[in-house]
Amino acid sequence: RVQTRRTLENVKAILEAGGSSVEDVLMFRVYLTTRDDFAAMNEVYGEFIKENVPSGALPSRTTVFVDLPHEVMLVEIDALAVTA
Repeated sequence: RVQTRRTLENVKAILEAGGSSVEDVLMFRVYLTTRDDFAAMNEVYGEFIKENVPSGALPSRTTVFVDLPHEVMLVEIDALAVTA
């Protein structure tokens, strides 16, 4: 839960630094190291989207299960956004 929230906040900060926002995201890709974390990630993701996408135009999302470079990394998230 904590890593998912922090990772989403990092993505948001990067988007904002580039003059964009979560509203501009077309797709998120979530990489998890174990299926056991899916429910918690999904809950946090839902809360984050509800807070940051007031228009209700939800981005698509793909979740895949992978090995990440460091054992302490449980989640990685990237986003594809379109800006004017």
